[in-house]
Amino acid sequence: MEYSPLDAVHRALGAKMVPFGGWDMPLEYAGTLHEHTACRTAAVVFDVSHLGSVRVTGADAFDRLQRTLTNDLTKVAPGRAQYTHLLDDADGSVLDDIIVWWYGSEADPVFDVMPNASNTDRVVAAIGGFETTHSRAVLAVQGPEARARLATVFPEAAEVGRFRVAQAHWGGVACVVAGTGYTGEAGVEIAVPVEAAESLWQALVGPAGIVPAGLGARDTLRLEAGLPLHGHELGPGITPLQAGLGWVVAFAKPEFRGKAALEAERSAGVTRVLRGIATEGRRPPRADCAVLIDGDHVGTITSGNFSPVLGHGIALAFLPPDIALEASVTVDVRGSALAGRVVPTPFVSTT
Repeated sequence: MEYSPLDAVHRALGAKMVPFGGWDMPLEYAGTLHEHTACRTAAVVFDVSHLGSVRVTGADAFDRLQRTLTNDLTKVAPGRAQYTHLLDDADGSVLDDIIVWWYGSEADPVFDVMPNASNTDRVVAAIGGFETTHSRAVLAVQGPEARARLATVFPEAAEVGRFRVAQAHWGGVACVVAGTGYTGEAGVEIAVPVEAAESLWQALVGPAGIVPAGLGARDTLRLEAGLPLHGHELGPGITPLQAGLGWVVAFAKPEFRGKAALEAERSAGVTRVLRGIATEGRRPPRADCAVLIDGDHVGTITSGNFSPVLGHGIALAFLPPDIALEASVTVDVRGSALAGRVVPTPFVSTT
């Protein structure tokens, strides 16, 4: 089991700790509903140090990423972040979805590649570089008041715009800040060296008045925002085209892993697509529940929960592409029928 540099801080706050991707991480502090609401109305801070970090540098760094990952780095430049995928070369399924933070300069670039918690070794094997996960903590400050509150204690970080990347200094220590997140709200993610992590956390939850939030709220927030989670909406057998993420794939590039398989799927047409489902009442649909139309099994829930903002259940599911929006469906929740309909995502629009 891995532990965050802030593990003792979380335990002192009374956090409920759970294993996640091989790490012991806070699920909630004062409660998931409270923390979810705080993110939608004010600002929260998540410890997401369990995410991997792989640093890629050198004269060939750009070319290595460009010929391996799906998105096109020529669309961005130093000082920008980009969402991308690492694919299985055989079938085009998503081995990992990744954020690339690009800073430094064109002549001397630095790429911090941010894989999911359990996929770091796989990403290093694909792109090279060296892991920096254990040298830093990553704090995600999210919510409509995130930048305003962050500015009271760390103004350099608050100035980093959406999908921008910059270096900033906390207590004389260099941090990397990106205008990214996983909640659908505005905010930044701060990679802070381990030795300065606790002082930054204490400033955020103290003078800045930012609410600590755990992985429970992070999951309900990302679901309301319609964001995919690796191991649920992305993973073995699931391609970017099936997940509705074709915009992440730069087919015009000469090469990337999985390109031939995706081109074949694009030509043949996908057999399933990711859709949103809104259900009636407060009982939530859950992952692996069957989705039925007129008694026929047409798909399976990949993620489901209660939406604190909407006040009813929401879910993501892979369905045949000919099922239209607003189609009526039934979700089988442990033998009980839960009425729902197919809806567009995001379920909750924010930024």
